[in-house]
Amino acid sequence: MERIIAKYYIETPYTVEKAAQVLAGEQSSGTFVAVPGETEELKARFAARVENIEILETVDTPAIPGASSPTNTYTRANVTVSWSIENFGYNLPTMVSTLQGNLYEISQFTGLKLMDIILPESFKTHYSGPKFGVTGMRRLTGVYDRPVIGTIIKPSIGMSPEDTAAIVKTLVEAGIDFIKDDELMQSAANSPFDKRVRTIMDVINDHAQKTGKRVMYAFNISDEADAMQHHYDTIVKHGGSCAMISINSVGLSATKKLCDRGELSIHGHRNGWGMINRHPLLGIEFPAYQKIWQLAGVDQLHVNGIKNKFWESDDSVVKSIKSLQEPIFKESAIPVISSGQWGGQAPETYRRTQTVDVLYMAGGGIMAHPMGPGAGVVALKQAWEAAVDGLSIEQAAAKYPEFAESVKKFGK
Repeated sequence: MERIIAKYYIETPYTVEKAAQVLAGEQSSGTFVAVPGETEELKARFAARVENIEILETVDTPAIPGASSPTNTYTRANVTVSWSIENFGYNLPTMVSTLQGNLYEISQFTGLKLMDIILPESFKTHYSGPKFGVTGMRRLTGVYDRPVIGTIIKPSIGMSPEDTAAIVKTLVEAGIDFIKDDELMQSAANSPFDKRVRTIMDVINDHAQKTGKRVMYAFNISDEADAMQHHYDTIVKHGGSCAMISINSVGLSATKKLCDRGELSIHGHRNGWGMINRHPLLGIEFPAYQKIWQLAGVDQLHVNGIKNKFWESDDSVVKSIKSLQEPIFKESAIPVISSGQWGGQAPETYRRTQTVDVLYMAGGGIMAHPMGPGAGVVALKQAWEAAVDGLSIEQAAAKYPEFAESVKKFGK
């Protein structure tokens, strides 16, 4: 019988072997005490198994509250546990409840993070994964052999549909490939969703008719389940190609339901990521996280960015991008690089990832360019061309005037 394998990074005041057995028992057939009905036959079929333990180090201060150590010694280790697919079948919410769920509340752990998941082969045939992914993004935007260049509407919230459409007009005329709503904007008091979609798509459709270039706009449809279906229909009705979902807010089932429709590329915004990842010994790491959301069918997935404005390290960002380069399905979700980006991060991003299959988003890096938004878009394209050619920032600035102005504005 196939098994799902989960890898954890743990800290415990107990022996690691004992803590690992508690993990396996609590998350399968056992509880804190033996109960009638938990037969050896039942355990043989449904109990989780501890597959491997790797002791790492000991510390004298717990990472998070939990059971106390009488010797002030807390051991950290890598632990691998497996479950039979019979426990939850192809039920994603129950799988996540099993692999995570109450684990974070067990007192035997003073630290626990889900690091990765190894999926059985049957998952790759039962689930279709991203419907669009990298290939679909390129087809829908008409952008090949370089990153898709995108931006975010700012101010995040407060503008009318007409105000937003005016910014969109500036951006599409500047040569942008992709625009998205901020996660804070959905249907504000002065910007009803249906009217905003109609007004923005009038601009995008008109530009496409005149130039042949159809810019992708990711409208934020995050809402209650029925409302999201209506918002999705509205985008399709007006000729849109993308919907954005705050995946941590709306959940797996709602996200998968929309991904399964297959008419729009789904932009997965991971706002709330810090809440589930920022502590080094609590939550989930991106390699495991992205597999869950690719099973749901998300086509585009945020990974932060090199030298970002948030807390995440460059190493973590690079690991996230590389994890999306390891295909689960025929199509892989495209990494969405954002957070304080301008062209100056492109050389290091390319050097460390060796891919242009990314959606590279800059807000101020485009809109605040000294020569205007059009030059901002051009500068980002120049930066990535220089990065692929192996040029340094200084060499690129000497070659490209628009990028040189970016360096003057943002390089300090």
